[in-house]
Formats: sequence, structure tokens, C-alpha cells
Amino acid sequence: MDSFPLLSLVVPFYNEEEMIGQFFARVIPELARIPDIRFEIVCVNDGSRDRTLDHLVAASRRDGRVRVIDLTRNFGKEAALTAAIHEARGDLIVPFDADLQDPPDVIGRLVDKWREGYDVVLARRVDRNADSLLKQWTAKSFYHVHNDVADVKIPENVGDFRLFTRTVCEALKALPESCRFMKGLFAWVGYRTAVVDYVREARAAGKTHFSGWKLWNFALEGITSFSTLPLRVWTYLGLSVALLALACAFWLAVRTLIYGIDVPGYASLATAILLLGGIQLIGIGVLGEYIGRIYLESKGRPVYLVRQRFEGTAPHA
Repeated sequence: MDSFPLLSLVVPFYNEEEMIGQFFARVIPELARIPDIRFEIVCVNDGSRDRTLDHLVAASRRDGRVRVIDLTRNFGKEAALTAAIHEARGDLIVPFDADLQDPPDVIGRLVDKWREGYDVVLARRVDRNADSLLKQWTAKSFYHVHNDVADVKIPENVGDFRLFTRTVCEALKALPESCRFMKGLFAWVGYRTAVVDYVREARAAGKTHFSGWKLWNFALEGITSFSTLPLRVWTYLGLSVALLALACAFWLAVRTLIYGIDVPGYASLATAILLLGGIQLIGIGVLGEYIGRIYLESKGRPVYLVRQRFEGTAPHA
């Protein structure tokens, strides 16, 4: 069996103590059913404030295939997923969410598709009825906007759940940026890719940690990480405003020559000043988004820090 490929299921955890029992009860049997595959489960505790770490360590002591990586604080899901990928030892790596909205039995289908010779196998959601209507609409809007403005296209309705080989993993580990948008990085590295469709389930327990504000910032991160169009658009907007101003000046000159000089209107003047001022502030804000990311990257800080690793030592069936 040691000659069989090793599959690493990499899972970030943040305040998921209600989910952990169900998680291992469902995931381990499904992984054990996959023929000719060994597996490990790499659990990254992303600074949880509840008893998530205790439950994960207990699971590791019960089953030697469970490894726990405890980060020094909450670095965010993208950093925790990066840590999990870096810690994975497998020939195949499968990022997975702890909330069980992605059915564990799909992992076997990903492996089957990989056996056909693909380097990456995407898990695509074909039914998102488990999500709220607002989340469905915002997700669809994000994919459309991102793919319209970005050079790297993200497959629609594909999250982090996928399978990729060790070769792809090493390519991802070589990417140095600290502001990480993993969906974009997965797409950027490329490789031969296949798709497996599945139906997403409702969250098994607990509640999501992504608020509307976090999702908005996440969308901004994705767009600014893979597109400079928001910067370029202000060149065209400035040119348009300048042409409009020239046209207005020409019209005023002609009107003055024909009808004479009248008393200027303060309302129109104030409106023009406020409009141009608002446009300038928006442009400065967009510029600030990119400068802020340059500032963060220039520091060269690590994406995450590990406090302790817990290696599973207990025998397993």
C-alpha cells in the first residue's frame, strides 16, 4: 500500500467546534472508500477562539492520518489555505471546507477524473439552492465582473474545492505574493484541467464566518490582484471629462458672441465642482487600493506563522 499515491485533504478551520465531529465522521469513511489511494487530512487551525484546536488534536491522537497545524493567530482563510497547501505531503492535494457544504463523496469522483490524466480537476457547483438568493446573485455578479476585467479568467461556480497534483502544488508554493486570492492563483498556474459537476449542500452546523463586508473586500482583492483595468479606466474618464469641458467652453464662447454676457449661475458652478471633486476622490481611492497592496507586498512578511504542529501517531484501521 505504501506504493499507492498519497492524497492530502487540506482543510482550514476557524471556530468550527460544532462541525468537527460530523466532519471526521463523514470525511474519513469516504476517503477510505477510494481504491488504491492512501490519505492524510491536514487541518489548519486559523486562530480559533473556541475549542476547535482541542477537538482537532484529539482527532489526531485517535487517527494517525490526521495532522494539525496551529497558526499563531487568525490570518484569514486564504492564508490558512496557503499554510495547508504548504504543509501537504501528498501526491494529490484537495482543498476542502470544514462546513461540509461540499459533499465528501465528490472527492472520489475527482480522483477518478485525475486517473484519466488531468493535472487539475475542478469541482463545479451546478445547483446553489443551499445558498441565499443574495449570495447567489452576488457570486454570479462577481464572476462576471472579474472575468470581464481580469486577464486570468476564474471558472464560474468553482470554489477552492478541487484536486491538483504535486507538480501544481509546487507551482503554487513558488508564488511569492502575500496578498493572496487563491481562486485566481489556482487559475493562473494553468495545467491540464477537467471539471466534475456536483450539487452543493446546506451547511451541516454552525454559521458562516463571511459577512457581506468581508465578501466585498474579498471581491476587491480578487479584482485588484489580477487586473489593472480599474487604474486604466481613470485615464479614459479623465480624457472624457476634459473633452466635455472643451465642448462646454466652446459652447459658452459661441453663446456669448451671439447673445452677450449674462450672470453666471452659482448652482451649476457648485454642481460642476462637486462632480469633478467626487470623480477625483474616487480615482484617488482606486489608486489607494493598489498602492496599499504594493505597500503590503513590499514588507515581505510571511503569509502565516505556525505556533505548533501535532502529528497523528495513533494506528488506524
